[in-house]
Amino acid sequence: MLILGLDPGSTRTGYGLIESGNGRLRAISYGVICPPRDTPFLERLPHVARGLEDLLRDARPDAAAAEDIFVARNSRVALKLGHVRGAALLPVLAAGIPVHEYAARLVKKTVTGFGGAEKEQVCRMVRLLLGLHEEIPALDASDALAVAICHAHTAPGLLRDRVARA
Repeated sequence: MLILGLDPGSTRTGYGLIESGNGRLRAISYGVICPPRDTPFLERLPHVARGLEDLLRDARPDAAAAEDIFVARNSRVALKLGHVRGAALLPVLAAGIPVHEYAARLVKKTVTGFGGAEKEQVCRMVRLLLGLHEEIPALDASDALAVAICHAHTAPGLLRDRVARA
């Protein structure tokens, strides 16, 4: 199974593509989509969408995973994040790829064993779980890989549930 993990952000959107099979996980590609800094916020959205369209043209994942919407203290920040999240998910949904959402605490707990883990802890465990020797260039990319790993560990349960309902 090829899984695309996404970590949308207002200045950087992390992505991570992993392969899950035979009880093993392997990183295929990862990185960040960064619109130019001086670009007005609304003009960043097409840049994010195009970046994901390019990624999907090169790889056809079986599924995508993203962190679920969370409640932010600042409603303006939450609204901006919702805009970016929509721009990131639209190309995935338009390609017919199912999207699964996971709470941030579940992602952290799945990867580190602790739902309140710091981003650096998540990054270290992602590298360990995927056998990566090089540094991951950005925490946004390691967060995206973590969401994909969470889906890889959760997907077998989703498949069992679908078969049981049929």
